[in-house]
Amino acid sequence: MIQDADRKHLEHCLTLAEEALVAGDEPFGSLLVSADGEVLFEDRNRIAGGDATRHPEFAIARWAAEHLSPAERAAATVYTSGEHCPMCAAAHGWVGLGRIVYASSSAQLGEWLSALGVPPPPVAALPIQQVVSGISVEGPVAGLDERVRALHHRLHRAGRQTSLE
Repeated sequence: MIQDADRKHLEHCLTLAEEALVAGDEPFGSLLVSADGEVLFEDRNRIAGGDATRHPEFAIARWAAEHLSPAERAAATVYTSGEHCPMCAAAHGWVGLGRIVYASSSAQLGEWLSALGVPPPPVAALPIQQVVSGISVEGPVAGLDERVRALHHRLHRAGRQTSLE
């Protein structure tokens, strides 16, 4: 169940997604939060430079593997504006991160992009649970998902293309 603290962290993710959009990138933002509520790491999408793997969730997995013990990783929560793509879900699973909370789902994003005439990405959109077994996942979050949709609409009104994250 989404709590007030979860909503606060997702709001921060939306701020990061907005920063990404303003910087000329796709609107995705993510946080890694410790069991005691401390934001440990944050990032936004950075694929505009040509590296399609520069997703914030992937950066979180790498950072966590280098800086946290297995127990700290398992107790942490990843908050993100959009559900993990299969690459990021796999990275999350391989490093043993805990709960995931997202504002909008990959299925929603696929529907939004299709309605905007954006071609499908080269990688299939799969729910996180189809990539990582036994993971605690919550989302989408009503109201916040529509704000994410508006960011993607802004991106594509500007005539840019995207990959599904």
